[in-house]
Amino acid sequence: MATESEYESVLCVKPDVSVYRIPPRASNRGYRASDWKLEQPDWTGRLRVTSKGKVAYIKLEDKVSGELFAQAPVEQYPGIAVETVTDSSRYFVIRIQDGTGRSAFIGIGFSDRGDAFDFNVSLQDHFKWVKQESEISKESQAVDSRPKLDLGFKEGQTIKLSIGNITTKRAGGAAKPRPAGTGAPSLLPPPPGGRAVPPPAPVPASVAISNHVTPPPVPRTPHGGGAADVLLDLDSPAPAPTSAPAPASASNDLWGDFSTASSSAPSQAPQPASWVQF
Repeated sequence: MATESEYESVLCVKPDVSVYRIPPRASNRGYRASDWKLEQPDWTGRLRVTSKGKVAYIKLEDKVSGELFAQAPVEQYPGIAVETVTDSSRYFVIRIQDGTGRSAFIGIGFSDRGDAFDFNVSLQDHFKWVKQESEISKESQAVDSRPKLDLGFKEGQTIKLSIGNITTKRAGGAAKPRPAGTGAPSLLPPPPGGRAVPPPAPVPASVAISNHVTPPPVPRTPHGGGAADVLLDLDSPAPAPTSAPAPASASNDLWGDFSTASSSAPSQAPQPASWVQF
């Protein structure tokens, strides 16, 4: 059965790449593409980037037959297997190896700047994935090494939950009364039958007048009269009765009856001189 490391995936394919023989590095300042014979590449073909497990492979192949010309295994990027030049973004230096363990450094270049960008990004993405996989593996190993906690229930073990501020209403029982002064104010029930109580009827004016008793006025005597004058008043005869007013005529002139009644009233009898008149 094949393992995961035996599968090979393709990361990037570029149909046009140039290969150059480069001189040895003169100092630690890096490689310069201007030192190469860029107009006369030593080989041209197709570039293919693949991955197998954690290792990436840069393969230079023939455009027509697909025959492998050279191969550069990359275990770390950036690293010694692939380096950029100091004066251009389209050229790189790679370390190729054969099956016998021999290695050599050659230069590669792309005519299109976008192809060089894709080649660089494909390597970056692969090793970013390798880094994430290694971190996940370390975390899983750390978790497995920790002592495991047994959180399961033992035989016959129970738990009790206490939930506060919850009241239950049992079937057939009355609800618990709500304490006064909390919550919304209570509303008065409507009157029986849904009818409003009528206001009290006002007392008739005739009943109010009949129930009111006015005290008799206290007589006063002028000129400082004594008790004898009061007795004289009691002995005076009652005034003569006046005749009843004539019945109202059938005419429409109502004011004529008042003049007739006043003219027909009899004159009063003269009072004795010894009486005191008020």
